[in-house]
Amino acid sequence: MYPRKERRNILVPPNFSLKKARLAQKRIAEMVIEKDEIEFPIRYAVGVDVAFLEDLSIGAAAVVRYPDLNVVEKETVVVKTVFPYIPTLLAFREVLPAYMALRKIKTDYQLVFVDGNGRLHPYRAGFACHLGVIIKKPTIGIAKKLLVGRISEWKDIFAYIYLDDEIIGAALQTRKGCKPIFVSVGNMITLQTAIKLTLAFTKKGLKLPEPIRQAHLAANEYKRKLAS
Repeated sequence: MYPRKERRNILVPPNFSLKKARLAQKRIAEMVIEKDEIEFPIRYAVGVDVAFLEDLSIGAAAVVRYPDLNVVEKETVVVKTVFPYIPTLLAFREVLPAYMALRKIKTDYQLVFVDGNGRLHPYRAGFACHLGVIIKKPTIGIAKKLLVGRISEWKDIFAYIYLDDEIIGAALQTRKGCKPIFVSVGNMITLQTAIKLTLAFTKKGLKLPEPIRQAHLAANEYKRKLAS
């Protein structure tokens, strides 16, 4: 168990350069592959999420089997939080714990769902893009709030999201009566396939894809243990 610590702000590292961070995002954006390089049939997908407690980051990964959507493996890691929460720079805060949690997974998964944006980002390089480029796996970004862009006309349960006349993601009504989730390409997948797989991995009556939901539960369960 980790001892409780006094709450303190996480500061931007002294050697951090916003200019270099934007250049890194530009490079990541250029490396993203927006075509389907996924192995079908899909047997396993993993979801990743990160929770925070004071100066700690809790990364969680949960593997879900398709088509029954049962959980077959969960892993968590705890690391020091090295970067503060800054909109559009989420990857610099969350990639490390997410990557470390994925490293512990033993199941041979074909797809990654990330609790965070992919292309749906001002610099086309959200958390899901960073992680997808690093692990070289088909990756889908799932967000609960719209970071940027405008939602176009709804077509049944989905609507494209535009930024500068470019489609960068989609709003998806996975649960009737609830606000939509926002789907975007992370890496090695097309938006159309990302939408279809998000629906395929979402249980009826629930809002989030099961891999993300289970990773979120795992991260927050471990957070409660650390806080007790």
